[in-house]
Amino acid sequence: MGWKAAQKLIQNWKILRGDNVMIIRGKDKGETGVIKRVIRSQIRVIVTGKNLVKKHIKQGQGHEGGIFSVEAPLHVSNVQVVDPVTGNPCKIGIRYLEDGTKVRVSRGQGASGSIIPRPEILKIRTTPRPTVAGPKDTPMEHVMERTYVTTRNFGNGNILFGLEC
Repeated sequence: MGWKAAQKLIQNWKILRGDNVMIIRGKDKGETGVIKRVIRSQIRVIVTGKNLVKKHIKQGQGHEGGIFSVEAPLHVSNVQVVDPVTGNPCKIGIRYLEDGTKVRVSRGQGASGSIIPRPEILKIRTTPRPTVAGPKDTPMEHVMERTYVTTRNFGNGNILFGLEC
């Protein structure tokens, strides 16, 4: 990717995996679906069951060939998040609540201004965090052990750390 293409990348993504979106341009215009995957390097998203194209796959070892329908990526500018109150496509804004939490709100013409919740699929980890220390984990007694003693000598104006004079 060249530097011009890198400049066009979106810095703060407001559309997330699991969002309910409406397609606003293309052959599936006006249809709604759920975002299956976000491809940030290409500035595209894949919507479940939308923008289907025929893919010709050659037969190989372990799989059959044929013509399959697959979901093609859509550019981010061709989809908009659906407002949870009105059901219309809307833009997304960022607001902070009184307690300091950052939330997404619907904005734009005909939008309700309501909070758009984070998708539940993002709260589920694909691999659970380990709860038991593994063989490569450092034991807590070694972590808490103090191995360095700082000595400061201000007598002659020099500051020495851990050195003997």
